Amino acid sequence: MTKDAGVAEHGSFTTKDYHDPPPAPLIDAEELTKWSFYRAIIAEFIATLLFLYITVLTVIGYKSQTDPDLKGDQCDGVGILGIAWAFGGMIFILVYCTAGISGGHINPAVTFGLFLARKVSLIRAVMYMVAQCLGAICGVGLVKAFQKSYYKKYGGGANVLADGISTGVGLAAEIIGTFVLVYTVFSATDPKRSARDSHVPVLAPLPIGFAVFMVHLATIPVTGTGINPARSLGAAVIYDQHKAWDDHWIFWVGPFIGAAVAAFYHQFILRAGAAKALGSFRSSASHH
Repeated sequence: MTKDAGVAEHGSFTTKDYHDPPPAPLIDAEELTKWSFYRAIIAEFIATLLFLYITVLTVIGYKSQTDPDLKGDQCDGVGILGIAWAFGGMIFILVYCTAGISGGHINPAVTFGLFLARKVSLIRAVMYMVAQCLGAICGVGLVKAFQKSYYKKYGGGANVLADGISTGVGLAAEIIGTFVLVYTVFSATDPKRSARDSHVPVLAPLPIGFAVFMVHLATIPVTGTGINPARSLGAAVIYDQHKAWDDHWIFWVGPFIGAAVAAFYHQFILRAGAAKALGSFRSSASHH
């Protein structure tokens, strides 16, 4: 009887048996023959499109409402808090809607972290990232169509380093912000946790949306908050000004490093993957 399974012995409830799913194959050509694979890619595309449409439109709307040239007041509009809510709230909604179809990644950094942890195959990871980036570009394209007069004037929702912020600080903010998000994704979707806490249903989209909300509160004043390479790429492609491209690499390198560290932390430290590997190595060595 493991410690985790024994926790529930005293109460009136019983825990579920816990099984870690087997690691996803690196190359799974069979996926390409299944409709569920293409349905998942379509879901990622549409979810990222909707995500960028709502969030970037919120950013542009806020900037137009507070523009002193238009007699706007700093207290008008949704404020930084409202922008953070738009990002976090949309991720909550979209992960809730698409989790059962594609896993609800909506972010190449999340896909990358889950790929490193062998939760998705290489083919699926690459196709998801392409769908997410195309969806983001289309979503921002819709924003430009809806707010043509304001779009260019207010920076197109593109991620840029704030004035006085160095490249290193911007990169660190993206790494830490993405770590928070991907760490939350791993924790919220951990099969061991849902087995152990089966009497407390874990609504995974809620903590994931909250993580996005919190990170935006912290880093909107630093980088505008990327933590999602598709979101940064979509805005940069449609806005297409030098300022958006100058430091664009930060919004890919930072999130990918943050996702990799989160995957390593969860799998090898919290879930003791390294200790298990070492233990099995020791036991096999002692048999020789």
